[in-house]
Amino acid sequence: MMTRSEELFERARKCIPGGVNSPVRAFGSVGETPRFITKADGAWMFDEDGNEYLDFVGSWGPMILGHNQPDVRKAVEEAVKEGLSFGAATRREVEMAELICRMVPSIEMVRMVNSGTEAVMSAVRTARGYTGRNKIVKFTGCYHGHSDAMLVKAGSGVMTQGIPDSAGVPAGCTEDTLSAVYNDLGSVEALFDANRDQIAAVIVEPVGANMGVVPPEKGFLEGLRSLCTKNGALLIFDEVITGFRLGPDGAQGYFGVTPDLTTFGKIIGGGMPVGAYGGSRQIMSMVAPAGPVYQAGTLSGNPVAMAAGMAQLTILKEHPDIYKKLNETGDWFFAEVKTILREAGLPWQVNHVGSLGSIFFTPEPVKDYASAKTSDVMKYGEYFRYMLSHGIYLAPAQFEAMFLSAAHTREDLENTLDVLRAFARQKKKL
Repeated sequence: MMTRSEELFERARKCIPGGVNSPVRAFGSVGETPRFITKADGAWMFDEDGNEYLDFVGSWGPMILGHNQPDVRKAVEEAVKEGLSFGAATRREVEMAELICRMVPSIEMVRMVNSGTEAVMSAVRTARGYTGRNKIVKFTGCYHGHSDAMLVKAGSGVMTQGIPDSAGVPAGCTEDTLSAVYNDLGSVEALFDANRDQIAAVIVEPVGANMGVVPPEKGFLEGLRSLCTKNGALLIFDEVITGFRLGPDGAQGYFGVTPDLTTFGKIIGGGMPVGAYGGSRQIMSMVAPAGPVYQAGTLSGNPVAMAAGMAQLTILKEHPDIYKKLNETGDWFFAEVKTILREAGLPWQVNHVGSLGSIFFTPEPVKDYASAKTSDVMKYGEYFRYMLSHGIYLAPAQFEAMFLSAAHTREDLENTLDVLRAFARQKKKL
């Protein structure tokens, strides 16, 4: 007999491409049928068949306080009473912009958009308009959304599907996108040397989180800052994953490196569809209607999303101890994961920064795209299926992050480690 999730997937495949509205949800790379979720609360999600899962995806990061957080939910409920969308200016979007500017020192002005993809696309356009240059440097394996210019040697679901770029993207859209090697400053310097006075910006995930979690090596981000300053290019931090997760001022505060532009995603909407990009007043004054760089959106600054985001960011701003506890918990948890694998004699790699982490099924240290690709995705699929069968919901793809939240209890994490320990013992016997 088919489960309800299987039945829904069959129905979905008849009317939705691949049966899902975002590729990684299809569970294709882990040999499973996607679970159709009905609700979530705290650290837990529940599917159509009544199964409950301890969730380590957290809607791909924004649920840093856990699902259905009471203050965030209340803010949404109150906002909905006043209407869903106006297509006009509101008080909430002003308050949200002010809050972000207070929390992130590098940002003096910020523009709300509807997704991380839109934020990156707009930040890149702003960098080009500000510098008068066309070329952009990105890093192989870093994912910056699905806009045409960024689908060059991208990470995230593109890696697990074996699609190096994408059909439907004309060559002309990517001819000004240059690819460098993550954690390799020499590759960036070589691009600057070969394209003198042509590079508008370098865009980077300050912590690689779409080829699995790949931390920046010591001096890497500082070196990018220096190279951009030296060559008159802007440094863009894509903080769609790390923004307001590693600390109240994101990865830039965590690592002490200041970008020129920053992009944010759904974490600033408490999980609702939202994004933003911001930087200095001088740069952001290029954006219409203040300047000549056009960007617009009917739903930008949506009042319900702003209410959710304001509630979440206010909690994080007023309770910085959340970050201290969460990062310490991440350090402890991923250290325990390493210990379990080491004691089982399994040569797999564990990377993490704060509450973000990944297991790579390779004996080779993972520091960039090439080393991440040595991971055995079939072994990841075995690991995923085992954990899922024991009520642990992980990213259904090797090259995604594992997210801890403030809602995960010590008991939750101890139980997760027990399941991993059993899996490791099983693999040791084979």
